[in-house]
Amino acid sequence: MWVGIFLPFALGYYLSYLLRTVNAVISPVLTGELGLSAADLGLLTSTYFLSFALAQIPVGIALDRYGPRRVEGALLILTALGAAAFAVGESMGSLGLARALIGLGVSACLMGALKGFAMWYPAERQSSMTGFIMAAGALGALTASAPVEAMLPLLGWRGVFWLIAAVAAGIALWIFAALPDETAQGPRDTLGQALLSVARIYASWGFLRYAGSSAFFTGGFMALQSLWAVPWLMNVNGLSLADAATQLLVLNFGMLAGQLAIGLFGTRLARSGVRPVNLMQVGFAGMLVVQLGILSGYGPIAPLWFLLGALSAVNSQSYLASSMHFPREVFARVSTAINLMAFMGAFAVQWGLGVVLDLLGAAGHDMAGALAIAFAGLIALQALSYVPLLPFFERRKTP
Repeated sequence: MWVGIFLPFALGYYLSYLLRTVNAVISPVLTGELGLSAADLGLLTSTYFLSFALAQIPVGIALDRYGPRRVEGALLILTALGAAAFAVGESMGSLGLARALIGLGVSACLMGALKGFAMWYPAERQSSMTGFIMAAGALGALTASAPVEAMLPLLGWRGVFWLIAAVAAGIALWIFAALPDETAQGPRDTLGQALLSVARIYASWGFLRYAGSSAFFTGGFMALQSLWAVPWLMNVNGLSLADAATQLLVLNFGMLAGQLAIGLFGTRLARSGVRPVNLMQVGFAGMLVVQLGILSGYGPIAPLWFLLGALSAVNSQSYLASSMHFPREVFARVSTAINLMAFMGAFAVQWGLGVVLDLLGAAGHDMAGALAIAFAGLIALQALSYVPLLPFFERRKTP
């Protein structure tokens, strides 16, 4: 099962996360070559998140109906086309459309894996398998930091995307060849019935309790990791691009360590009564503390960014926490509903930070001061979204 099921899913999510974060390293080159403002750069990069988010409702219905093999394999072909289009793009518009196509193409990589695990692995292993698949994403983020920065002088950013296009096509073929051709175990309802079931999910407390934290913790972390961490490190901490890429590598190593820890100990924790929401309560509280340390400049840079990455590993537990309130056969619809919030949050935070930075710059703030104000605003939103996770708001499973 590791070779036939886990590895194809892992490679797909590896590529998804690499593409999510690669613009953080190539952003100085893109800015210089295209003459982009901070808002332009945020919008260009965040089109990935927007198209990814808009795909979540149809992807959830398709995964429940057709299974992960067909859905994820077909979408990864679109990823290859989007990466090739990005490699030849010459303008803000063409690059934005290409990045949106990439976001659509990888929109089922994590959800397809989680759906497959729900179909083919026992319930007590779900936290561990989620940790392991997220570790594969962390490896993609690692590749998108210092390794990509080292490749730029050799291939240029266009050559990097041609390479990514070839890899995406190869993974799609592996998924079609390796995953079981098993029909989905979900409902065979009509489109209208499927949309009605999705609407009920969005109106339920089992979704609403986790929606805000998904948007501002998960989405906020993705916005930082995939773009704004490097400008912060360069303008606030005074690092060069190479040193900032190294610190991004430290962040991603922390995320890898956190995900591997959940993968190794998740089954044991579940058997001892520790639920996904409990991991979220501890991890998100820790993220708030660490981010305040980064904002205030208290402590050395590398340990803080490593801890932020490690604690962010609990982001993935929101999919499991919310799904526990619903029947198993609609797992993909529930998890994609949560994923929609995460990626809409990432889009809003990533673009919104760029807009705020431009406004603060026009008001006379330097980049370092503007980044600090914007980051403080994100932390405040995260603190508000943490409130529904408190035990006081616990409710019974949805019938």
